Amino acid sequence: MEEKKFDINSIIGFVLIFGILIYMMYQNSPTPEEVEAQKKAEQEQVESEKKESKQNEAVVTTASDYVNTATLDSTELAAAKSKTGAFGHALSLPGAEITTVETDVFELKFNRQGGHLAEVKLKKFVDYDSVPIYLVQDKNSAFNISFGTADNRTLNTEKLPFQPSVTKSGENTVVSMKLKVSESAFLEYRYELKPNDYMIDFSIKSQGLSGVFNTSQPITIDWKQKQIRHSKSISYENRYTRLTYMHDDGKVDKLSQMSDDDETVEDVDWLSYRQHFFSTILASNNGTIKNVALTSKDLVEDEEVDTLFTKLYTSKFPLAYNGGEINKSLGLYYGPTDAKTLKVYEKGLEESIPFGWGIFGWINKALFIPLFGFLSGFLPYGIAIIVMTILVKIMLSFVQYKQFLSQAKMKILKPELEAIKVKYKDNKLKAQQETMALQSKAGASPLSGCLPGLMQIPVFYALFMFFPTAFELRQKSFLWADDLSSYDSIAELPFAIPFYGDHVALFPILAAVAIFFYMKMTTGQQVATQPTQEGMPDMGKMMKYMIYFSPLLMLVFFNNYASGLSLYYFISNLISIGIMLVIKNYIIDEDKVLAKIEVSKTKPKKQNKFQKKMADMMAQAEAQKQAQQKGKKK
Repeated sequence: MEEKKFDINSIIGFVLIFGILIYMMYQNSPTPEEVEAQKKAEQEQVESEKKESKQNEAVVTTASDYVNTATLDSTELAAAKSKTGAFGHALSLPGAEITTVETDVFELKFNRQGGHLAEVKLKKFVDYDSVPIYLVQDKNSAFNISFGTADNRTLNTEKLPFQPSVTKSGENTVVSMKLKVSESAFLEYRYELKPNDYMIDFSIKSQGLSGVFNTSQPITIDWKQKQIRHSKSISYENRYTRLTYMHDDGKVDKLSQMSDDDETVEDVDWLSYRQHFFSTILASNNGTIKNVALTSKDLVEDEEVDTLFTKLYTSKFPLAYNGGEINKSLGLYYGPTDAKTLKVYEKGLEESIPFGWGIFGWINKALFIPLFGFLSGFLPYGIAIIVMTILVKIMLSFVQYKQFLSQAKMKILKPELEAIKVKYKDNKLKAQQETMALQSKAGASPLSGCLPGLMQIPVFYALFMFFPTAFELRQKSFLWADDLSSYDSIAELPFAIPFYGDHVALFPILAAVAIFFYMKMTTGQQVATQPTQEGMPDMGKMMKYMIYFSPLLMLVFFNNYASGLSLYYFISNLISIGIMLVIKNYIIDEDKVLAKIEVSKTKPKKQNKFQKKMADMMAQAEAQKQAQQKGKKK
C-alpha cells in the first residue's frame, strides 16, 4: 500500500508541475511582434554560426559583404592615392580588416594590411603551460613584397590594403587576398586550405600589371619571423631551433645553432624556420627559389629576461617576371616538426629534423625511428623506451663480452707484464718491445678492448639525437615525469646554479648513479690491469678520474635535457651492469682463458705491417739512443 501511495503521489506531483509550466508558458507567451523579432534574431544567429563554423564550411564572400573601414577623409585619401599611384585604387575599396578561416588543424587570421597571415593557431596542440600553440601571433611575423612601378615609385605591400574573399573549391577552402589596381588588374595572394592538412598551397601572381610593374627593378619578397617560445626551458628549446634549408639537388644545410649567422644561397628547394617541435616551412612548387639571403639571430641572451622568443629568422629573395607578370607557386607549412607528418609531402622536409649527420642520422632513420614507432604503437611511451633500450643492449652485448674478455686477458698477463718491466727497468724501449710482443702472442692488446667500445659510439650518439627530437614523446608522461621530451623536475630551487639550472631532475641522478657503478666495475678492472709505460700518460690515473667525472657530467649536463633520454641512459646502464655480472660469473672462465693464452703464446705470431713498422721505429730509436750514449762516454 505504501508503494502504491508513493506512486500516486508522484504522479499527482508530476501533473501539478506540468500544469504550472503550461500556465507559466501561457502567461509569458510572446506577442506577434515579439515572435517576429525572435525569428529575425534566430536567423541572424544561424548566419553567424555558418560563418564561424568549425567544420570547414567557409562562406563565399564578395566585396559587397563588407563595409568600408577606411577612416581617411577625401583630402587624406587623395594624398595617399598620389603616393601609391595606380594602386591608390585599393585604398578606397571595402574589406574586413581581419578574415578568419578554420580547418580541422588551423585557425587562421588574414590581415587586410599586407594580405598575409596575422595569426596561425594549431588547434591540436598546447604548450607546456596548456596555452594553444601559435606560430604566428602579435606581429611576430611579416611577409612583404617590394616592387617598382612604371611611374618610378617603389612600393611595399606591408601597409597596402588587400581585398579579401573566401570561397570553396570542393572540400578545400580558398582565401584570396587581392591588391587591386582595377577589378581586372591586381596582385593576388591565393591560399588553398585542405582538410586535415598542415600544408597550404600558396601562390603569388599578378594579372593585368605588365604595364604597371617596372620590370627593370626586381620584385623582392621579405619574410621575417620571430620563433615563439613553447617549451618549459627556453634555452633547451633554443638549442633545437634552427633555420634549415635544402638546396642544390638535395643538400641540407643550416645556419648557426647558437649565434647570429647569415648566408646567401643560389637555388633553394625549401627553407624551414624550425622551432624545436614546430616548424614554419616555405617550399617551392615550380622550380627552385633563386638567390635567397638568409639570416638567423639568437634572441636568448639571458634565460631569465628573454622569455618570449628564441630566434629571429629572415629571408629575402627576388621573384622572376614572365611577360611582365609574376606567377610563383609555393607551399606554406605550419605544423609539427614530426618526421611522419613531413614525409607525406615527398619534398624531403623531414631532413630538417636533426637526426644526426652521416651514419648517426642513417641509424636513426633506418632503425630507431621505425622501431620506436612500432613499440609506441601498442606500449605506453615510457615502457616503449625501456623495451627499446633492452633490445639495443642485447644487440650490443657482444661488444661488452669482447671488452670484458680483453680485461680478463690483461688481468691474467699482469704478473708477466710486471716481470718484464722489472727485468728491463734500465732499458725502457726493450721493455715496451717485450710488452707488445707478449700481448700480441697472447691476443691481449689493450686496443682490443677499446675498439669494440668505439663501435658503440654511433649507436649512443644516434640515440642522443633521437630522444630530444622525437615528437611522439612531447607531453607524454611516465612515472613522475610530466613530459618525456622535457626535463623531469622533482624540486624547484630558489636560485639558478650555473650549468645546472633552477630545478632538480631525478632521472639524471639515477642515470649518474648507474653510470658510477658500471664504470666502477669496468674502468676499475682496467685500472687494476693496465700496465704503466715509461714516458706515456698514466692511463690508470686517468681512468680513476673518469669514474667520478662521467657521472658528474651526466648529473649536471642532463639536468635540462629530455627526461626520455635520461631514462634511456639509466635503464641502459642498469642492463649493462646485469650483462657484465652474467659475463663475469657465468660466461668467462679465467682458467680457460689462461689455457688459450698459453696455447697462443706457443704459436709463431706473424707481425702485421703496422706492428712491423712500430717494431722497426722502436729499434731505430734504441739504436740512436745507444749511439748517443757512446758519444757521451768518449
